[in-house]
Amino acid sequence: MSNFEYIISSLPYLTADFKYEDGQGFHSTVAQIREDLSEKDAAVLDFLLSGYDAQVLGPDFYAQALAHPLKFVREYFRFDLNLRNAKVRFLNRELGRPDGMDLVTGKGQEDDTDLDIDGYRFNGGEFEEAQKVSTALANDSLLGREKALDDITWEKIDNLETFHYFDLTAVLAYVAKLHIVNRWLALDEEKGRALFRQLVNEVRGTFKGVNYTEK
Repeated sequence: MSNFEYIISSLPYLTADFKYEDGQGFHSTVAQIREDLSEKDAAVLDFLLSGYDAQVLGPDFYAQALAHPLKFVREYFRFDLNLRNAKVRFLNRELGRPDGMDLVTGKGQEDDTDLDIDGYRFNGGEFEEAQKVSTALANDSLLGREKALDDITWEKIDNLETFHYFDLTAVLAYVAKLHIVNRWLALDEEKGRALFRQLVNEVRGTFKGVNYTEK
């Protein structure tokens, strides 16, 4: 059984001015978290991590993710799907490519067994952040665009982890944010460290601000 109180309280074990060595920081942090998870919860963490592999992302993965029993996984990857498609539509317009090129739509084949009445295996549903994403994509600065999109993603993770303090959702939300931090350490170390300090403060604030009683 996972000891979530211990895991959450131990998450910000790195210093605010840390620097990853040989790109191993993210992976070593995740490995430490996995050690304290049950086998079942570790499998959910591994599924989340698989969604960061561009070679994995595709209709089969999203079909699995959007049917996942844990709400955080479903809604995080629903957002991810919609964000991905928004980026693809933007590139299609900029490059003069066909509108639907390279979109992941969930449209299935006639012999698929999991099709709904409209012939889809899954769909992204309502994309509440569509306008914010559109504004971010219009940013002329590449780094500014990426930062704005990551800010939107960070906010989405915040919303999904609301009222989750010492459970698997809180752990997954931390890892999802840490993945953003890791990316910025490669793009812009100063921004990456600022994001990490923000993440550490969020987790520490959660742990100190909740009157936790083990049941």
